[in-house]
Amino acid sequence: MTDSNRTEPEGFEPFERATPSRNTSRNDPTQQPNWERATLEKLAFASLREQRATRRWKTFVRLSWLAFFIFLVWLAVSRGTPTTAKTTSHTAVVEIKGEIANGGDASAEFVIAAMKSAFEDDGAKGVILLINSPGGSPVQAGIINDEIKRLRAKHNKPVYAVVEETCASAAYYIAAATDKVFVDKASIVGSIGVLMDGFGFTGLMDKVGVERRLLTAGENKGFLDPFSPMSDAQRVHAQKMLDQIHAQFIDVVKKGRGDRLKVDTPGLFSGLFWSGQQAVELGLADQLGNVDFVAREVIKAEEVIDYTRRENVAEKLAKKFGAALGDASVRALRTAPALR
Repeated sequence: MTDSNRTEPEGFEPFERATPSRNTSRNDPTQQPNWERATLEKLAFASLREQRATRRWKTFVRLSWLAFFIFLVWLAVSRGTPTTAKTTSHTAVVEIKGEIANGGDASAEFVIAAMKSAFEDDGAKGVILLINSPGGSPVQAGIINDEIKRLRAKHNKPVYAVVEETCASAAYYIAAATDKVFVDKASIVGSIGVLMDGFGFTGLMDKVGVERRLLTAGENKGFLDPFSPMSDAQRVHAQKMLDQIHAQFIDVVKKGRGDRLKVDTPGLFSGLFWSGQQAVELGLADQLGNVDFVAREVIKAEEVIDYTRRENVAEKLAKKFGAALGDASVRALRTAPALR
């Protein structure tokens, strides 16, 4: 409670308004003269600094991408050519590894490019095809086979096949064109045959009640479709084609191996394969030996130079980009009829 009779000392005001001190006005920017202009200048300079930093970052990113693409171009043009001088005697090696297929490291494009470099090098006294492949495309193998014979005749240089683990099917198609075939006693050699594989799901579709709706122009256009039945006529047609390719394969092997091949061996052209030791006995190979042995004892040039042409990083990225672009195009045209 307050006392109504109470008197306050003279000069006392209980709610006296505080006046700003000199220190308070000094710390408060709004109390400074022209503070609006100073604030705007600070904001303007801060904005300029931010814009400069953004431009620098964009420039850095663009230069980084430019350097990256220059690096890819450098990889694309570099082929890893041997550094040994052409006057130095050596043995040239070209690897054929993995599936023999278009677009792979063992494609006709890559193998032939490497062989040309090897045969054209005056220092290369002979060429070794180092093979470790289960086979692949008969077309790619046939192209390489023909080129081996052409380059050998043109440059008058020997060419030998050296088998590591496997030289089967299309890989042996290539090896048959060389002067001699060297194997390890445990190598897998042969498989002179042709196949066309796939799956058929017609019975399963009938059980689960799925209907295949395939539209074609031409009664045999879809005879390899796994969801459609294959007629007897279609099966006979496919078998005739395989038999013809098989006959071509056998002819290439007989011409390449000549009298060394024991053609009366049962199952020799049936698709069977043999160990390296058996292959020598059957005339599919000539003798046991590896790359160092052939270079040292046969070609008489112990130094070995690798001429193998391999797909580099830039080409792989370009193929991935092209595949993605092609996939998008196919999806866009999926409903259109196609000639394949």
